[in-house]
Amino acid sequence: MDKNLTRLAIALVVGAMAPLFDSTIVSVALRTLATDLDTTLDTIQWVSTGYLLALGVTVPIVGWLQNRVGGRRLWMAALVVFTVGSILCSLAWDPVSLIAFRVVQGIGAGAMMPLLTTLLMQAARGQSLGRVMSVASLPTALGPILGPVIGGLILGAGSWPWLFWVNVPFGIAGLVLAWRFIPADGTRGTARLDVLGLVLLSPAVVGLLFGLSNAAGDGGFARLDVWAPLAAGAVLLVAFVLHATRGRRESLVDLRLLRHRPLAAASGLMFLMGAALYGGMLVLPLSFQELRGTDALGAGLLLIPQGVGSLLSRTLAGRLTDRVGARTVAVLGFAVVLVSTIPFAFFDGDTSVWMLALVLVVRGFGLGAVMIPIMAVGFVGLDRPEVPHASTITRLTQQLGGAFGTAVLAVVLAGAAGSAVGAGAGAGAGAGAAGAAVDAFHTAFWWAIGITAVATVLSFLLPGRESVAAETPAAKPDPVPAALAAD
Repeated sequence: MDKNLTRLAIALVVGAMAPLFDSTIVSVALRTLATDLDTTLDTIQWVSTGYLLALGVTVPIVGWLQNRVGGRRLWMAALVVFTVGSILCSLAWDPVSLIAFRVVQGIGAGAMMPLLTTLLMQAARGQSLGRVMSVASLPTALGPILGPVIGGLILGAGSWPWLFWVNVPFGIAGLVLAWRFIPADGTRGTARLDVLGLVLLSPAVVGLLFGLSNAAGDGGFARLDVWAPLAAGAVLLVAFVLHATRGRRESLVDLRLLRHRPLAAASGLMFLMGAALYGGMLVLPLSFQELRGTDALGAGLLLIPQGVGSLLSRTLAGRLTDRVGARTVAVLGFAVVLVSTIPFAFFDGDTSVWMLALVLVVRGFGLGAVMIPIMAVGFVGLDRPEVPHASTITRLTQQLGGAFGTAVLAVVLAGAAGSAVGAGAGAGAGAGAAGAAVDAFHTAFWWAIGITAVATVLSFLLPGRESVAAETPAAKPDPVPAALAAD
């Protein structure tokens, strides 16, 4: 990458670190928050749910906002909203105020996540996408892995408000770097807001995310508060698809871009990658706590090797994506994740810590490698105005995939545990319960293996090196923004 693009990437990644770590940092503190704020766990769960739903409402409108106010203005405004929301969260006096301030945080984060990818892809102009994405996806890869560790360390050393104060230095540094290195905005666009599309898509995403987030409770997908919002979200999503593909005017998100094979394949794989990553991040720490007796911090520390593996693969995966193509790297990456997840279907509480660490390093290596080609290839051959739409599509598919994977594995885990306990009820309480827990986690891991296997097969649909070279816009270069060209 050239000097200006590297500076832009650093500015964006520093600003995005706090939002991408925030959700998993807070997730380990829910029980502490419930105790300190004198409320129930069901109520405090809305600290996570409200944040998630605010993300879902905001993401679809980011492309239009960027067109109207400009990328740098929108990025800095969103970072201010997130940072102010973090300060307000640290000052919350009861559960209602904390939930409300988390929604403020979610609005800021929801604008930043797709915008990070858009600004980098537009600046790269179709060149060295693998290396660009190896930098851009760093917080996305490490957030779910290191977030619980950071949250546990903060709670061990201080009180819960520090979970939010820790975001403030990142916000301030991100604003300074954004002012210095993000290109100045040019002429503002005049695109009209697709109001009908917004009315259909944002509630659709909220309904789907809300239903999936509720599926982890007793009753799984059979509960009214699960299938009803899922059904409503699905109906609204179908209505938006019809609106976006048949309307004459520009829609909120241009779904016609899914006719572009690289973006369509990448979006499907982003869904499955989100399911594999976030589903695994539910089952792995729970298995450490239930089978090995660790606390939340101990479970987070056991996940550090996976983060190390992810870091080790990023530079190599970025270079290989540019050199041999996204298909080869994605297939090999998913294959590594698949092979390294299989041992967990046989591990139990007596498995050596060193064996766990070794397998997690390999699994992290595969996760880090697979994220880069999938995120990069979807933008191959797209014109500059199409990039925001592609960013929104890939971000939504990853978010929905993560919620889907978490919900499915939670339901599978609960169902397998119930069946195992019932089958072993007559065999000794202690041994029966321990065996039931092991069997339940093994079943959940086999489901995770199945999701990864499907993703491995579908990776062959990604374009190869020759197809990417043919679509890379060498013949239709995108002019460098004046502010980026002049340093």
